[in-house]
Amino acid sequence: MEFVERRSGISLWRQIADQIRIAISNGEFNDTDMLPGELTLAKRFEVNRHTVRSAIASLAREGVVRVEQGRGTFIARHQRLHYPIGRRTRFSAGLAGQTRSLSGTFKESRIEEASGQIASALELEAGTPVLRLVRVSMADDVPLSRAISWFDASRFPDFADRFARQRSITAVLKSFGIDDYVRISTRISAHHADPQTLEDLRLSPGAISLRTEAINAEVDGRRIEYSNTYFAADRIELDIDHTAASAGL
Repeated sequence: MEFVERRSGISLWRQIADQIRIAISNGEFNDTDMLPGELTLAKRFEVNRHTVRSAIASLAREGVVRVEQGRGTFIARHQRLHYPIGRRTRFSAGLAGQTRSLSGTFKESRIEEASGQIASALELEAGTPVLRLVRVSMADDVPLSRAISWFDASRFPDFADRFARQRSITAVLKSFGIDDYVRISTRISAHHADPQTLEDLRLSPGAISLRTEAINAEVDGRRIEYSNTYFAADRIELDIDHTAASAGL
């Protein structure tokens, strides 16, 4: 019998979804590639079938399981995509040949004052106006990443409008006369996904995201973009290009 905490403040279905996810990762259902029936799971967690159904629905939205009417709930086996991070990191190029389609959603943009961290990354004065741009990237209609980027608002005054039309950072930078740029630093860390990342990447509470904190610059070193990108950890692997080690990646 599994343990769920009824006074933890976390919904029972969320706790159950987390425990099922862990059980799948541990290979508990490898012999059948299916979850037990709702009634069996309800007894296992000492909850009603509606609670189990909510947990399974959450895992289905996340892509962890696949519900087939009249047959049962199957483990969705996905091969992780490989995303290389090198001196010239580009999302579409990095995933080329691994997916049928790539797309993106422009979520929001706004002008804000650069925090100390953002200002340092872009080599600006703290409080300088910067553009904050948020977008979600998809592969085969499955969300892979949520990216937040910052740019010097005075240098790129209508960046958001151009991005809304072109949907490509590289294309917009070219429209500003920047034909090439390079990655000068990348830091990778793992975290429990925050609420907005859970929503945008269709993850269940408790899911892990990989965060890359990166700085892009023109080839002469002038910094143009600081970004925090959150990847669904069970959908993608980040591959560091060792040939770029000398470039500070």
